[in-house]
Amino acid sequence: MLDRTRTRLLGWALLCLAVLSTLAVMVKLKYRPLFALDRDFGRTPHAWTSENPLAYDVLHAVEVAFGTVPMTIVSVAVVVLLLVRRHLRAGVWVAVVMLGASLTIYFLKPWFQRNRPVWNDPVHTLDSFSFPSGHASGIASAMGVAVVLTLIFVRRRSLRRGLTGLWTLLFIIVGLDRIFLGVHNFSDVVAGYAVGFLWLFGAMVFYDPAPRSRVVEEFSSPVPTSKRLAVVLNPIKVDNVEAFKTLVNQVATDAGWTDITWRETTVEDPGRSMAEQAAIGGADLVLVCGGDGTVRTVCAELAGTGVPVGVVPAGTGNLLARNLGIPLYLQAAIDVALNGQDRAIDLVAVEGDGLGPDEHFMVMAGMGFDAAIMEGANDEIKARIGWLAYFVAGFKHLRYPAMRVEISMDDGPFTRHRARTVVIGNVGYLTAGIPLLPDAAIDDGVLDVVLVSPRRFLSWLPLVWRVMSKGKRTDDALNRMTGKKVVLRTAHEIPRQLDGDPIGPGKEMRAECVHGRLLVRVPR
Repeated sequence: MLDRTRTRLLGWALLCLAVLSTLAVMVKLKYRPLFALDRDFGRTPHAWTSENPLAYDVLHAVEVAFGTVPMTIVSVAVVVLLLVRRHLRAGVWVAVVMLGASLTIYFLKPWFQRNRPVWNDPVHTLDSFSFPSGHASGIASAMGVAVVLTLIFVRRRSLRRGLTGLWTLLFIIVGLDRIFLGVHNFSDVVAGYAVGFLWLFGAMVFYDPAPRSRVVEEFSSPVPTSKRLAVVLNPIKVDNVEAFKTLVNQVATDAGWTDITWRETTVEDPGRSMAEQAAIGGADLVLVCGGDGTVRTVCAELAGTGVPVGVVPAGTGNLLARNLGIPLYLQAAIDVALNGQDRAIDLVAVEGDGLGPDEHFMVMAGMGFDAAIMEGANDEIKARIGWLAYFVAGFKHLRYPAMRVEISMDDGPFTRHRARTVVIGNVGYLTAGIPLLPDAAIDDGVLDVVLVSPRRFLSWLPLVWRVMSKGKRTDDALNRMTGKKVVLRTAHEIPRQLDGDPIGPGKEMRAECVHGRLLVRVPR
């Protein structure tokens, strides 16, 4: 739907208007064949409902659940949520569609004044007018809005399909509900659908709800600059590689990039040589599309070169993008990468037993419970439900045993602690906006360390509350430290992770913040 041209969307809107207008004329003129068709169509469903009391209870519950008040509450909540999350375009668009459809029904019903269907033994009666159906209009506009928002904000193809199927099922159920209850004619429901879709397609003709990042007035440098773009792509992270390449090439060409080269990662090389070749080849910008692991590899290779990196998040966690405010919607992220501003951020150099030379991370590293979660997150489940797979793995490892760990900050003496997990953070927020390290900043030259050590199983509950409420109090259960250098040391091998990628168990991890080492494109 989002990739349709304005002409196509306008055609659908005009089709809805034609259906609504045709039915409106027939109802106004009391066209007998239409009235006969409505009565014949509704007689059997109404008779079935009258013979099944349980069916009536279910249908009445559907009527109440999708009535004006509940739908208004849900619509307002969605608009507020979108605005709070800074999706201004989507929020405004949803408000226009839902309000427009509602007001249209409000003014059309008293103008036509069509009475409700009359049955010999009615199972349900209403006093208001019948044409067009407000429930049908509300579910059509709401279902359409839900589908569009799903296409914009849900990255996983399987989850998109599942949600789209759910919205379609609700759309059908509510329409049939009006007929089986005997409170609407078939033409009332069709007209209501037409009103909802008319506002849906009409609003998209004049206002694109997809996130935008491009500034109105592009920055113009007095110094001539070249336009060489290198793209490093992890092909397994996008649903359609060719469609993605076409999109990037089109947006890049429109933005003035004339020399575009493509390099795809492999299992053996997650992006290191591709980034190196891009830098040697004189790229003015490297656009990387993949998960946190791919992004980490490319960023580490380009650190210190002065070549900015544009991040197009396509993984499960996408923590770097989330913490930098880079949108998760592909086209908007590409727009930021090509037209955003450069920001110097910190890189973290990592050493330890079993780690290769020149290892780095961008977001977070950890030992213990969090690394066990990363190891336990099933790839198939991640492909289906995205970052929720980490919560599934987390529940499985809630009884992960505590470890004895020694910590040294800035080459100071080691202190002993008991913890279930230790996380070294270059950013503050986890997936789903969890503020694990709320004071961490990616460009402050300092690392933030958190130790989590619930004593018992139920101790996780107050710990979660303390984390979510950004409490400053520290104790043995939740402790925090800061420093430029961090050394973690344990007596036994413990699971470890870098930016969500398991790196194998080990007894030691040494991290040092390299201040302002990397340039990354962020929204203006």
